[in-house]
Amino acid sequence: MLFGPTIIALLFKPRFFLIALLCFCSTFATAQLCNGSLGDPVVNINFGNGSSVTTATNGYIYTSSTCPNDGYYTVTSSTTGCFNNSWLSVTADHTGGGAFMLVNASYTPGDFFLTTVTDLCPNTTYEFAAWMLNVLRNSGIKPNITFSIETPAGVVLQQYSTGDIPETSQPTWKQYGFYFTTPINNPVIVLRMTNNAPGGIGNDIALDDITFRPCGPAFVTADIQANNDTVDICDNNTSQYIFNGTVSVGYTSPVYQWQVSTDAAAKWTDIPGANTLAYLRMPTMAGNYLYRLTVTEQSAISFTACRIASNVVAVNVHAKPVVNAGPDKIVFAKDSVTLDGIATGNDLLYYWDPPDYLNNSSLLTPFASPPSDIGYTIYATSQFGCTNQDAMQVKVVAGIFIPNAFTPNGDGKNDHWRIPFLYPQFGAVVNVFNRYGQLLYHSEGGTVDWDGKLGDSPQPAGAYIYHIRYKKSNGEVNLKGTIMLIR
Repeated sequence: MLFGPTIIALLFKPRFFLIALLCFCSTFATAQLCNGSLGDPVVNINFGNGSSVTTATNGYIYTSSTCPNDGYYTVTSSTTGCFNNSWLSVTADHTGGGAFMLVNASYTPGDFFLTTVTDLCPNTTYEFAAWMLNVLRNSGIKPNITFSIETPAGVVLQQYSTGDIPETSQPTWKQYGFYFTTPINNPVIVLRMTNNAPGGIGNDIALDDITFRPCGPAFVTADIQANNDTVDICDNNTSQYIFNGTVSVGYTSPVYQWQVSTDAAAKWTDIPGANTLAYLRMPTMAGNYLYRLTVTEQSAISFTACRIASNVVAVNVHAKPVVNAGPDKIVFAKDSVTLDGIATGNDLLYYWDPPDYLNNSSLLTPFASPPSDIGYTIYATSQFGCTNQDAMQVKVVAGIFIPNAFTPNGDGKNDHWRIPFLYPQFGAVVNVFNRYGQLLYHSEGGTVDWDGKLGDSPQPAGAYIYHIRYKKSNGEVNLKGTIMLIR
């Protein structure tokens, strides 16, 4: 909350246990009550530790002395020894730690505390309260305080007078307070405290913990399907979920609004049309979604800070695992080949199906030794039950066939020397030489296809030597032989 420039010592202080020697009681006006429950203080003027103050009102002067004279005030945590012990020895504020405001009244009755409070909610009931203590030990002039809540234009919204605050034999803090309702259009209010008694012998007061607490519902809760606050689902789940809100009494004309956050509650966004206690959530893409129900009075709907929010419920939509069975494979009969499965995600379980001819179907990259062509599918499942799959084929060949002749004469028949089943997967290296040892053709890791030329020059008919090297699971295979080029 923000306060005007005339406020006195607006510092926050820590809370400690209560000192046993102090007594506490409360007095409240009952003309206007809270039908719900009071929230935490949205304004708490508690005078901190007394290290800083601002100018008082109506001629009161600040002094650093812990025993101010008439017309002076200070912020302190002790009155011990003041005026030959004619004041009670107050050694702490009403909570037992920190400072309080100490006022020795002016000879002329009038205002001694004035401040402007902003950022309150419109048309909202608040409890105003302040703790006070008559510090005079013996009989004398008794403080008589009027609290007034006003608009900036001076219209009084609510007033309350303490009457004479009597002396006590020991420090006795007493809380005074009342309820008021902020205007509909402008929730800015002015707090005025007036001392109706003159100064002199007595009329010396301590002031502490000026608070404003909003009145609203005692509780606002939300759940999913009536019994959950967190749901984990997969992004292919088409289920719809019902969120239910519960709001106790406290508002005259409550307005509801469900909100969603996709950035871990850093920002909340109103869900269009979600304005009832029940909300039907439709399926969404993968992501982490937080939801909550907010409620406020109809007149304060445009003030987002005035909303009361429920607990947060979560719907975590998990993406399917990313699965790739890898490329199709070719393997020689009675040999094995490695399947190149890939699965990404957290805490995945995966397996190949069928498990036939695999050394371990639970590995991403098992060895396959099928006797004939076969298809394999890899399945992956996340810890949330989200699944995905992909398939590949294994082709089995009996072996390679090396033709021993070809006729590159351009008739479209047997014009190229090719080696069936010597697929690129075998990583074959093929070289063809003439009888002088000159390299005429070279192929590495690709399909063998020689047209009988060296560059653009056709080679003469005759015998040529080939060297072939390719890979199997148990090592390399090296073959050497001759081919006839016939023209």
